Amino acid sequence: MAKFDLGRWLRWCVVISFSCLLLVGCAVNPSAGKTLRIATEPAFPPFEFQRQGGELQGFSIDLMNAIASSANFKVDFQSLPFDGIIPALKGKTVDAAISSITITEERAKTIDFSRPYFKAGLAIAIRADNQNITGFDSLKNKKIAVQIGTTGAAKAKSIPGVQIRSFDSAPLALQELFNGNVDAVINDAPVTLYAINTGNLQGIKIVQQLLTEEFYGIATAKNSPNLALINEGLDRVLKNGTYSQIYRKWFKTEPPSLPVKSPFENKTNAGTPKILTSIGVILQAFPTLLQGALVTLQLTILSVVFGLIGGSLIGIIRLSHIAPVRWVARAYVDFFRGTPLLVQIFMIYFGLPAILQELGLTFSFDRLTAGVIALSLNSAAYIAEVVRGGIQSIESGQAEAAQSLGLSSVQIMSYVIFPQAFRRMIPPLGNEFISLLKDTSLVAVIGFEELFRKGQLIVADNYRAFEIYAAVAVVYLCLTLLFSQAFSRLEVWMNPVKRRNKYDT
Repeated sequence: MAKFDLGRWLRWCVVISFSCLLLVGCAVNPSAGKTLRIATEPAFPPFEFQRQGGELQGFSIDLMNAIASSANFKVDFQSLPFDGIIPALKGKTVDAAISSITITEERAKTIDFSRPYFKAGLAIAIRADNQNITGFDSLKNKKIAVQIGTTGAAKAKSIPGVQIRSFDSAPLALQELFNGNVDAVINDAPVTLYAINTGNLQGIKIVQQLLTEEFYGIATAKNSPNLALINEGLDRVLKNGTYSQIYRKWFKTEPPSLPVKSPFENKTNAGTPKILTSIGVILQAFPTLLQGALVTLQLTILSVVFGLIGGSLIGIIRLSHIAPVRWVARAYVDFFRGTPLLVQIFMIYFGLPAILQELGLTFSFDRLTAGVIALSLNSAAYIAEVVRGGIQSIESGQAEAAQSLGLSSVQIMSYVIFPQAFRRMIPPLGNEFISLLKDTSLVAVIGFEELFRKGQLIVADNYRAFEIYAAVAVVYLCLTLLFSQAFSRLEVWMNPVKRRNKYDT
């Protein structure tokens, strides 16, 4: 007969009881250890921005971390441009977004919002020396800068005769005002006040009272299971005083009362998008995209003409026997090939006017002029190397023969070397032209409404990212194929051997 072991029996009871507690704990809190991917655009101080070390900070960041701690889940912040957040939520590449997203009826048809977590409103910012703009009604026929896809951008559209310049972030819109390129900025009041109070933008003030009363919400995809978890955490931080602490930290005042529910709950679209709906969206957007394509072509042709002139001169200078001149040309090529075109556009359009104004000089760039200058300077660096390589590919004996006939150096280059070199340069020059055609999309960052920017503005209104960007890609593809064929025909026409064989056949 087996002997009863009391100690062993107690140990088994402890193990079974502990296992049951773990199972119950997991059942009670299934979100334990769960990680949510939270989208944000860290360019909206004091709500979402980065420290010097790159770490995220701001009111929204602190609040989201507090909500996660309260609801017992983890947060993985992912930086996205503001106009890409809603498409990302719809595509479920992120689980939620906290990026000072105003709760609107139109947005509520596409995504779901948590209960409001911040009360805000739009304000008009102008230069301190501006005495003409005293309120919303005085913005008629003025130039207004806004952040793309925001309620400020939507509000600006209601102004008669307004010229709107859209930027990817609020700081860029305010910088445009600081540089004197626009008359006013319509933006969220707390962000503008923060920029003024921190001294980052001197000479800017806010006029009149708030234009609107708005509420920010945490956004999720439609019918997301994460919404209830986020609301649960938000309710707790509002009740236990954590929200008030965070609010006082960033705004130095007591928080206002907030609604318990989103003002536009349970909004739905009229129907699920079908293939015919997608085609309709593309067809509706096509005329606007074609307008942007014409601007893209204008920008490309002007830039490539100036780039070809400058690049040819620099490429020839690179072959000079005068060392200092050759070094200067080499430094130019290295700088513009070694730095991103996007950075060069920012330096020219935003940087130069700001520096000159600090020196007491009144100066501002037209967007087309700034775009052409940036693209031309960048293109000239690449074309210079194509020209240099093309010239060096011509046998030195031809130059010697021309010199023996009494031709000068300029005549040798003009009549002997360069015509032959240019024929060999056509394929790489064609590649540079096509690259430049696509690089014009970068000028969108300064609010220039070329093809890509037109697509962004349409997506900011209808949130149909796939259809619109697919249409933009098709237009770019058609343009590049067209010019590829044109350069192929030019290459055949410039080559006597290929041209003779073509006619013989």
